[in-house]
Amino acid sequence: MSVASAVLGRVWGLPPRRNRVRVDRAIEVTMRDGVRLLADHFVPVTAERAPTILVRCPYGRSAPYTLLQARFYAERGYHVLFQSCRGTFGSGGVFTPGVDETRDAQDTVAWLRDQDWFDGRLAVLGGSYLGFTGWALAADPPPELTAMVVMIGVHDLGAAMYRQGPLELYNGRSWADLIAGQESTGPLRGLVRAMRAERRLADEMTRLPLSGTGVPWYDDWARRPDLTDPYWERFRVTEALRRSTVPTLLIGGWHDFFLNQTIEQYEALRARDVDVAMTVGPWTHLNVDNRISLTEGISWFDAHTARRAPARRGTPVRVFVGGAGWQNHRSWPPPDTRSATWYLHSGQRLAEQPSTQDSSGTAFRYDPRDPTPSVGGRVMALSGGAKDNRKLEARPDVLVFTSEPLTTPVEVHGSPVVELHVTSDNANADLFARLCDVSPAGRSTNVTDQIVRCDGREAVRITLDPTAHRFEAGHRVRLQVSGGAFPRFARNLGTGDDPGTGTTVRAAARTVHHDAGRPSHLSLPVRG
Repeated sequence: MSVASAVLGRVWGLPPRRNRVRVDRAIEVTMRDGVRLLADHFVPVTAERAPTILVRCPYGRSAPYTLLQARFYAERGYHVLFQSCRGTFGSGGVFTPGVDETRDAQDTVAWLRDQDWFDGRLAVLGGSYLGFTGWALAADPPPELTAMVVMIGVHDLGAAMYRQGPLELYNGRSWADLIAGQESTGPLRGLVRAMRAERRLADEMTRLPLSGTGVPWYDDWARRPDLTDPYWERFRVTEALRRSTVPTLLIGGWHDFFLNQTIEQYEALRARDVDVAMTVGPWTHLNVDNRISLTEGISWFDAHTARRAPARRGTPVRVFVGGAGWQNHRSWPPPDTRSATWYLHSGQRLAEQPSTQDSSGTAFRYDPRDPTPSVGGRVMALSGGAKDNRKLEARPDVLVFTSEPLTTPVEVHGSPVVELHVTSDNANADLFARLCDVSPAGRSTNVTDQIVRCDGREAVRITLDPTAHRFEAGHRVRLQVSGGAFPRFARNLGTGDDPGTGTTVRAAARTVHHDAGRPSHLSLPVRG
């Protein structure tokens, strides 16, 4: 492991190692209810007193997790306590996502206070679910907590599953499959198994009802689409966003499953003048650039926890702009944005002037027996991210509205908004909208998107996920409209039944209107 970390550290341009590392394995940490959690202690072999980084993980205590979130930091002067969450990899109890993390994190800090090597300086590090465990501690931040680094992290599991109404089917089901099978396969085989989940779980995701998978907590999730249900309270640690004053570095990706929560975390902390910085790259949940995340994470802890170096960030916000590269900003979104409106027209056109027609509309039919497929986007799979959409756009159940080639670049920073006037023969229907960049060669690449449950509304507003993207001169702006994106999102059955328990389906015929009285349009937050 030390050889691998040395090689990768040079390849990724990390700060030089400060010390050797010893690992004390399978240390028992007793919780208040008597349950014992196992942890590995990565010890920096140095004469100096060193701060401690706490990492709490449900995926085991071996590579790649411990390499990326323990050894690299320990080699640069930090104790790292890498703990297996309750019910995973030798830790006692039963793992149910979210429900025990706040209590177990506090009990682990209480245990740290009794260790002779703990010098009172504590930091939290974590990506994805490990970010949730960090926010769980920050919900009642101990006085020792000096800094946090949260990568592609989540603070509200219910909102991750049902933020827009439809269940995030692929992301939820594939993660449940990973958790359920990981200890029988081992971490590396489990990672490969997860990478193949799209094909392996394809038949299961088409099965109705969606519950009945054999993973108890996931089956509960699939049957509870109402986020106002008190059931979901134990799966969120949003109190951390209101209480934490800890300097926090957030790292996210424009095509990450938890992008919206990264932005929410930034906005909540910034509104309270907490020292917060954010980096968002062109990444999915699975391909964050370690050269950037590790370098920035080490620098953040060196400045705020070890206080051995000044902060190196020139500005609080660093974002990758598609088509333009990295940019630095004082805030997000940049203050110099304005709204530019593009109107839908007959002939699949998108134009800056509204239609003058008395009556105009474009029809499509969504059939849950042959659901419109998802392509790319915010899925935890190798197929996620920015992809060629031309095959998808050739389907009869996908509408496209496209601008003329741009004469000057258009740079979008923020959340585009789509407002559609829609009539339907079935009130039980969804609308999926996607913004694409069409190159001069005709390749249509997804930039951002979102889905909403319409529930009979004729005026539908869809706020797309935040993005930063430049449409170059000669490119065209395209808006996709369809009735779903399966299996990323669960199908709307068209019956009003809960997909978690329902088994019958009904198609929906819909018309998107774009005339003078019903001006369906796309609003882009553009710079300049």
